[in-house]
Amino acid sequence: MRKKPTLLHSLFLICFVPSITFAQLSSQQIDSLVTDALVKFKVAGAAVAVVKDGKVIHSKGYGLVDINSKQAVNENTNFQIASNTKAFTTTALAILEEEGKLKWTDKVIDHIPEFKMYNDYVTENFNIQDLLTHRSGLGLGVGDLMFFPDGSDFTIQDVVTCFQYFKPVSAFRTQFDYDNLLYMVAGEVIARASGMSYELFVQKRIIEPLQMNNTFVGYLQKDKSNLATPHSSESGAIKTIASYDIGMADAAGGIFSNVADMSKWMIVRLNKGKYGTDLNSSLFSLQNHNEMWRIHTVLETNDNPRYNSHFNGYGLGWFLTDVVGKFEVSHTGGLPGMLSIVTMYPDLNVGIVILTNTENGGGGLFTSVTNTIADSYLGLDDYAWIDKMVEWSNEDKNEGDSITIKTWEQVELVKKSKVKNENFIGTYTDSWFGDVEVFEKNKQLWMKCNRSPKLNGPMALYNANTFAIKWEYQAMNCDAFAEFSFDETGKAQSIKMEGISPNIDFSFDFHDLDLIRLEK
Repeated sequence: MRKKPTLLHSLFLICFVPSITFAQLSSQQIDSLVTDALVKFKVAGAAVAVVKDGKVIHSKGYGLVDINSKQAVNENTNFQIASNTKAFTTTALAILEEEGKLKWTDKVIDHIPEFKMYNDYVTENFNIQDLLTHRSGLGLGVGDLMFFPDGSDFTIQDVVTCFQYFKPVSAFRTQFDYDNLLYMVAGEVIARASGMSYELFVQKRIIEPLQMNNTFVGYLQKDKSNLATPHSSESGAIKTIASYDIGMADAAGGIFSNVADMSKWMIVRLNKGKYGTDLNSSLFSLQNHNEMWRIHTVLETNDNPRYNSHFNGYGLGWFLTDVVGKFEVSHTGGLPGMLSIVTMYPDLNVGIVILTNTENGGGGLFTSVTNTIADSYLGLDDYAWIDKMVEWSNEDKNEGDSITIKTWEQVELVKKSKVKNENFIGTYTDSWFGDVEVFEKNKQLWMKCNRSPKLNGPMALYNANTFAIKWEYQAMNCDAFAEFSFDETGKAQSIKMEGISPNIDFSFDFHDLDLIRLEK
């Protein structure tokens, strides 16, 4: 659930911060670092915690919960941690594995008989670990339009049976392509194997034993008195946006937490599943600790000579690599206006968590601040990460904005061109996404996605057979092209779609739609 796996772009203000001497950063130095980053990346609020040797050595909030209320962020302010939920999902499966309720190598169809992939071989051999390791053969973010944006009427049953309609982009188990829907299927496996909902199982079997007292899964979040509001700086100024209801996708990204509680989570992970007084309790076994932190899907190695990495891959809910000879375990998460990162160095017994509440700038903040703190523990020099990320993020944003601006300039140039609306009007259907209507409203063509009502908006001619759609949903940058194909009479028969901006979040997988006209 995020744009490019390392998301970075925003508009920023520049201010001065003292240079940092690179010993391990003190709390005061972290304060200066984060305060500087909030301004430069235009982020409303953030929270940061660092754990070392089983103790919390820094835990603090910065900025605002909501720019309108002026409530300050503190260490107990809850944020949506988005895809950092995935490690809780894999931990829940580890618990069930140890109880004999399932095995990692169980076929998914043994637990969910109606589960069906794109061919019989893959369906029959797809196991529980395949749900967790992004190696299905399907493309990046495939099917995410079922829950992006929020407000759709898709169900978990729709998800379980939709994969048969997607076209693979690689051979099974050969290539990494990040996937959210298969984690939702994993949540359904947990529900069926445990006899309780995914949400209740994670709350009762993980969150409560660790005394993460202000952490909640999905609909179990009730107290919103200290809940961060999502923001966006896409247009320049920071503004609030609507809170995102992830709905059926809780197993992929539904947890609400805070840095005080996430410190407890990092400590139990660094303790290999042990927790409690004298570490006399176990959340999961050493064997499953190793299984979750073992590379299952190989990724390309980071070629930055600064970190001298030799391996890179994905375990069960974690990215795994080495930096200057130290093992690094990490994951990021993102929903509209909510971005998070967890990074741990088991060799150093160090963990860092950063939660933010602003789209665009949050990614630059969490990356640069994490890297700066981590570098101080790794013995590296000051790389001026914040200023470098500001520069790279501006370049990224400006490149994307220039393409978007040119698109709408082209729309203006052809504005007076005559279009026979009747040739486009009709209902088009996709095998997994359902019906999309093209209709006339005030003499202008509009598109409406029936199962995802926030995706509706006016269509403006871009060229002879392509329209640019400006969705009424503008919390994220997701406007799209619709390209029509015609029969010999000039009547549109099908639609292919793609995002306009190169910076569009990958979860808006319009390109996976194959919309065919329904004849009536």
